[in-house]
Amino acid sequence: MDELNRKTVEEFKQSEKTPVIAVLENIRSAYNVGSVFRTADAFLLESIYITGYTCIPPHKEIKKTALGAEESVDWKHFVNASEAIRALKEAGYKVYAIEQAVNSHALQQVDFKVNEKIAVIFGNEVTGVEQETIMQCDGCIEIPQLGMKHSLNIATAAGVVLWEIVRKRIETHN
Repeated sequence: MDELNRKTVEEFKQSEKTPVIAVLENIRSAYNVGSVFRTADAFLLESIYITGYTCIPPHKEIKKTALGAEESVDWKHFVNASEAIRALKEAGYKVYAIEQAVNSHALQQVDFKVNEKIAVIFGNEVTGVEQETIMQCDGCIEIPQLGMKHSLNIATAAGVVLWEIVRKRIETHN
């Protein structure tokens, strides 16, 4: 790990975080949850908010895909997405649903400000982000898709969206 210049759990916890929070709404697969933890660790996200029936650590399937990130990344559980959104807005976050919806914005066209506090909500693998949740958000963002399929696995979608948000911040600091 030294050769790869990787942080220890303690160094990670003490590092300045990217003011981005991933919100998981009713995710069925604990493997997907673990994958998002791993992505959150890779990009030094502030936190993951887990809502609804999404499973929480400790969980063997989260552990299998998170590879220890469930120990480094801060997380909070909320009974539902509405509670999480209320807390996020009180803390000054802009909240976006990641969903194909009327009036959604293409990911590459959203102008994320470098120091802006952003939360992105990823929904259930089959039904997506709930309509009630979408109505509480500041907007919807969708990942353009060019092929036959019109959806991505939530872990893949999280990687794409979170990278796009973090990429601009990295470019500004280098």
